[in-house]
Amino acid sequence: MTDTGSISDGFHTFDELYEFRLLYHAYAARAWLDAGYPVVRSWKHHDGEPCFGGGWFIVVAQLPTGQVSNHYRTGGWSLFGDVPEVETAPVWDGHNTADVTRRLRTLLGGEGPASVSR
Repeated sequence: MTDTGSISDGFHTFDELYEFRLLYHAYAARAWLDAGYPVVRSWKHHDGEPCFGGGWFIVVAQLPTGQVSNHYRTGGWSLFGDVPEVETAPVWDGHNTADVTRRLRTLLGGEGPASVSR
């Protein structure tokens, strides 16, 4: 069985990219809090069920462009230390990856698809 975390595009492995996402999101969450946007973290989804059965948490931000969220394993919890912990996450608005991409791009004032440069 292949270790998917070690799969690479020739520049980065999946493990590296997920680590980047975690760190960038922790930084963004602090900036969003400073800007006055609601951001919370929880071990449980809005229905009270543990995220993915346990060992995971969710970080949810309500931005002017809409809700965005990500799940992380327990080890990332302390990176979000400035983010208030709540008993259950806010009700999910149904957003998907495309929605989050659009919401973040709109918040940044960018338009069109991202070009990937190395």
